Amino acid sequence: MSGIVFYDLDSQRTGVCWSPNTLKTRYALNFKRLNYTTKWIEYPDIENLCKEIGCPPSRNKPDGRPHYTLPLIHDLDTGAVITDSFKIAVYLDKTYPAPAHPALTGMPPEANGFALIGAFEEAMQPIVATLYPFTIPSSQAILNPPSGEYFRATREVTFGMTLEELFPTPGSEREATLWKKVYDGFTTVDGWLRAGVDGDKAQFFGGKQPNYADLFVASYLVWIKTVLKEDKWEDVKGWHGGRWARFLDAMKEYE
Repeated sequence: MSGIVFYDLDSQRTGVCWSPNTLKTRYALNFKRLNYTTKWIEYPDIENLCKEIGCPPSRNKPDGRPHYTLPLIHDLDTGAVITDSFKIAVYLDKTYPAPAHPALTGMPPEANGFALIGAFEEAMQPIVATLYPFTIPSSQAILNPPSGEYFRATREVTFGMTLEELFPTPGSEREATLWKKVYDGFTTVDGWLRAGVDGDKAQFFGGKQPNYADLFVASYLVWIKTVLKEDKWEDVKGWHGGRWARFLDAMKEYE
């Protein structure tokens, strides 16, 4: 057997990639035109899977225990087992270089493009965090029971409240305030795009073609579209002159 095995998170929506973290890797694999197969995994099974195929933990939990996460790829041609979307992207560009497989950075290897991509991801973290009151509870709602229970237990510890407390009541002042923060975050991203030489006409961070920064942003837009109520996505589609609807439409070939 050859090729890449990509492990993604299962849900009640069979065959739908909903997690922004695994979406980054799916986008990267498709962008680079690599052959791969998907195996769908429930949250409670991730640790045993990683131990079985020799994948190290992504990091340690606050109590010192190892923490295993997806995305995860197992490259059967090289034997490599890689977790963490950023590390996977670096591996894919190094192992399957351009021109045969488009560079995720959009730059030649000597440009050290992933240094810039890493800085971009760091700058995006406060913006991504504005989504959590909406997308974390909504993600739990689409999971199968084993994953749903795991997700609830771990996220309620992380946020120090129940998912019901985290999620803003529809129509409330708190919802309006928190949703405005999401809008403000995407206004910042819109500003970054417009700051380039193409100004308002800029479509991608990569210029005429997307790069990994674009895949990163698209992953969170898909998260919004997939787990939130339709009215929220309709709202986002209208922001910034319809930029995000056009942006996601342009990324469809990589989904």
